[in-house]
Amino acid sequence: MAIEIKAPTFPESVADGTVATWHKQPGDAVKRDELIVDIETDKVVLEVLATADGVLGAIVKGEGDTVLSDEVLGSIVDGGAAAAAPAAAPAAAAPAAAAADAGEDDPIAAPAARKLAEESGIDLATVAGTGKGGRITKEDVVAAVANKKSAPAPAAKPAAAAAAAPVVVAAGDRTEKRVPMTRLRAKIAERLVEAQSNMAMLTTFNEVDMTEVMALRSKYKDLFEKTHNGVRLGFMSFFVKAATEALKRFPAVNASIDGNDIVYHGFADVGVAVSSDRGLVVPVLRNAESMSLAEIENGIATFGKKARDGKLAIEEMTGGTFTITNGGTFGSMMSTPIVNPPQAAILGMHNIIQRPMAINGQVVIRPMMYLALSYDHRLIDGKEAVTFLVTIKNLLEDPSRLLLDI
Repeated sequence: MAIEIKAPTFPESVADGTVATWHKQPGDAVKRDELIVDIETDKVVLEVLATADGVLGAIVKGEGDTVLSDEVLGSIVDGGAAAAAPAAAPAAAAPAAAAADAGEDDPIAAPAARKLAEESGIDLATVAGTGKGGRITKEDVVAAVANKKSAPAPAAKPAAAAAAAPVVVAAGDRTEKRVPMTRLRAKIAERLVEAQSNMAMLTTFNEVDMTEVMALRSKYKDLFEKTHNGVRLGFMSFFVKAATEALKRFPAVNASIDGNDIVYHGFADVGVAVSSDRGLVVPVLRNAESMSLAEIENGIATFGKKARDGKLAIEEMTGGTFTITNGGTFGSMMSTPIVNPPQAAILGMHNIIQRPMAINGQVVIRPMMYLALSYDHRLIDGKEAVTFLVTIKNLLEDPSRLLLDI
C-alpha cells in the first residue's frame, strides 16, 4: 500500500514553496517521524516527516520544483513492496511490470542501487546485499564501486536539482560562481523594493547615552540570570521596553495603512531582526508591551536558537506592528533601516562607541549609540517621528522612567 507524502498546509500569507532537499532517495528505508524532505518558503524552511514506516517510492516533485499547499510530493510504500518501488522521477521511472517480469535469479535491489550499478558498470550478481532479506542498497553498490577503484557515479537525482546547482566559471585566475537565489533572499529583495517604491520613507536620527543602562546591567546581570533561571540580561530588552512605551504615546507609529484606512493597533507586536545562515529573519514578540525584561530576553534567545537551527515557524514571523534591528552587533555605526510593510516604522540600533561629550560644561567620555528611525511619511509626521525617537532616548538615558511610567 502506498501512502502519499504531501506538502504542509501553507498559511494565507504563503502562496507556494520550493522543494529544497530530499533527505531520502527512492528505495531508501524510512521510519515514522523521520525527516524526508525540506520545503523552502519565502519565510521559513518547513520539514516534512514520514507518516509511516516503509520505503520511499516515487518522487513526484524534485528539488527545485514549486509546490502548492497539500500538493503530493511523493509516496511511501510498505517495506514488503520495496522491490517494486518506482525510480527517482516519473520521467525516468521503470514500469512496475518490469520488476514483476524479472527472473527469479535477478537480485533484489533498490531502484537507486540498480541505477548506480548500471552507470558504474557493476554486476549486481557480484554485490552482497546488506538490506532486509538480502536486498541490495545504494550503499552496497557504492562500496562495490570503491572496491573496483572506479569513480562513484551519483545517485539518481531530480533534473531540477542539477539545474539549481552552483555554476563555476573560470577564466585563468579569475573565477565566478553563479548560485540560484533562495526564496527567502528573493522575497527580502522584493519587499525592500516594494517598500521603497510604495512608501514615502524618511529617516530621522538621534543619539543615546548608554551610561545608565550599562551601569544597571552591570550591577544586576548576575542576579538577573540567577533569578530567571539562566536568562541573560542584554540591551535589546531595554530597547523593546522603551519602544513599547513610546508606541503607547505615539499610536501612529504602531499603526499601518490598509487601502484608504489607517489601522491603529491596540497592542505592540514587536519584530526583532535575527541573522541566520539563510538571511535576515524577523520573529515577533507578541504583546511585547506587557512583557517583562526577562520574558523579552528569553523570547529573543529562543528565537535566535530557532533561527540558527532553521526551526522558526511561519506564525512566529508574521503580523508584527513595529520592528527593531541591531546592526551594532556587526559593528555598524550608522544606517538607514528599511520599513517592513505594512508596518509604519522601524528602529535601528548601532554600535556603542566611547566618545567625548560635553556634559554640564565639561568634556567627559560616554558610551554613545546612534539611533535611526525610518518611517512612512504618509502616516507619520516628521514632528511625531522625531518626538517618538527622543522619547526612546530619554527612557534609555534614565531607565527608572520605564518603571515609573513617566
